Amino acid sequence: MGKGAAAERFFSDKETFHDIAQVASEFPGAQHYVGGNAALIGQKFAANSDLKVLLCGPVGPKLHELLDDNVFVPPESLQEVDEFHLILEYQAGRWGQLKAPHANRFIFSHDLSNGAMNMLEVFVSSLEEFQPDLVVLSGLHMMEGQSKELQRKRLLEVVTSISDIPTGIPVHLELASMTNRELMSSIVHQVFPAVTSLGLNEQELLFLTQSASGPHSSLSSWNGVPDVGMVSDILFWILKEHGRSKSRASDLTRIHFHTLVYHILATVDGHWANQLAAVAAGARVAGTQACATETIDTSRVSLRAPQEFMTSHSEAGSRIVLNPNKPVVEWHREGISFHFTPVLVCKDPIRTVGLGDAISAEGLFYSEVHPHY
Repeated sequence: MGKGAAAERFFSDKETFHDIAQVASEFPGAQHYVGGNAALIGQKFAANSDLKVLLCGPVGPKLHELLDDNVFVPPESLQEVDEFHLILEYQAGRWGQLKAPHANRFIFSHDLSNGAMNMLEVFVSSLEEFQPDLVVLSGLHMMEGQSKELQRKRLLEVVTSISDIPTGIPVHLELASMTNRELMSSIVHQVFPAVTSLGLNEQELLFLTQSASGPHSSLSSWNGVPDVGMVSDILFWILKEHGRSKSRASDLTRIHFHTLVYHILATVDGHWANQLAAVAAGARVAGTQACATETIDTSRVSLRAPQEFMTSHSEAGSRIVLNPNKPVVEWHREGISFHFTPVLVCKDPIRTVGLGDAISAEGLFYSEVHPHY
């Protein structure tokens, strides 16, 4: 909270968690929303009336009722009780000794069925009939509540399931807040090569490079706005070390990075198009959804992105000065393209939870994947 960082933790005490969840749920002013990264991304897609969405995950009665009509849940995914995630939203300002620099949230849950990735096999077996154009996966961070042995076994099964998805269908993985470096490192080495695209924020990016000994991994935390050059060095390293190349059997060719004041879309050349629109759409939805407005309300947003920055801290770096008339900046490095956009940040956000999911969904919606992929 002192850093204004988003975080999520597994709550291990089942009884206490259920007591808290019950009290929260029955509270007169309680608000129930669709939860879970995949469900939120699915909801965002379903808002486009010509898109059909298949959602697999532990779906209880309340969640089922909240889902859009365009979201189809296979019967095997339905369960008798809902899983709850508790979201503590806070505004910028003081709380006791702490001073939050900006609004954010802390999430906690005791969610075992998502943690065990229970519905993955159901999902893959439903794909043949559904014939998707895109697959989105999330929830790997929920495995932190599982034993080490189970994590290792389940991760291998996850990779096997992903490889069962028909060739040519892009697979996007949405990351989330984690604390277990060993699990993060396993995800980087085992899961990354099996997926096509990644979505993550600055906390996840720094934790990822620390866990897998990437560039700037000695940095313990971001100091204010994450440095653009550092971020792009880490994105470059992920795609160079774990992404697709002539010498590596990896499918990973795209990363959509988001932080409060700017977003970057990094893509391996030859696999994606329409990046400018995709990264701009992600920035636009960040401004509208946080303020709960249909379009950007200029009186309620502020431009807090760096006005100038280095594109890298290696010898490849160049200095960029932001041009308001052409806000999306593009640069290239060894066969990888970077598209940077500032974000019009909502000054008085209604809620911050699910923003990353909306950003990733919009970015994917506007992304064109090359069929020869």
